[in-house]
Amino acid sequence: MSLIPALEAMLLMATEPVAAADLAAALDAPLPEVERELAAIADFYDEHGRGIRLRAVAGGWRFATDPAVADVLEAWLVSDQRSRLTQAALETLSVIAYLQPVSRGRVAAVRGVNVDGVVKTLLVRGLITEAGEDPVTGAVTFGTTPLFLQKLGLNSLRELPDLAPLLPDAVALEAELGQMAAAEAAEAAQVTKETSDG
Repeated sequence: MSLIPALEAMLLMATEPVAAADLAAALDAPLPEVERELAAIADFYDEHGRGIRLRAVAGGWRFATDPAVADVLEAWLVSDQRSRLTQAALETLSVIAYLQPVSRGRVAAVRGVNVDGVVKTLLVRGLITEAGEDPVTGAVTFGTTPLFLQKLGLNSLRELPDLAPLLPDAVALEAELGQMAAAEAAEAAQVTKETSDG
């Protein structure tokens, strides 16, 4: 018996991408067979020009609309301005995506403005998360989440476009940020030394 009807039904009901291994476990089916069937479903929707597509995103599979009908959907849906990210939020999210794990201070240095409020918004929206501490400064660092990948339709961060053509000074900027981080660490070490000596 084909697994395709069950896979389609499960993925239609899913609210987040579902890993092939989870689908295989739920159906008590071999993973390679489930992966073959998922690829067959994706090919079917692509080849037949349907309004939906099956995509591998954020480490799992989910149905998505065909990009070709984006204009129709945009005109049909009532736009909720509160759900849109501001330009500041998009810029901050971009910096975090490309430099992660990155501290709030480094993001602020790149953007040239305070990013505290924007970072809080991105955390609440589930697009970024705390990713540990900066080994040099001890500051909390941030990285993107699977929801970020899902919203962008990416399967991994490796699929982000290369930054170099869009921002020729990216290498110089990263070097400058590294120097700033080293200077902050040296200053913190000096303060610690002075405190312990005093």
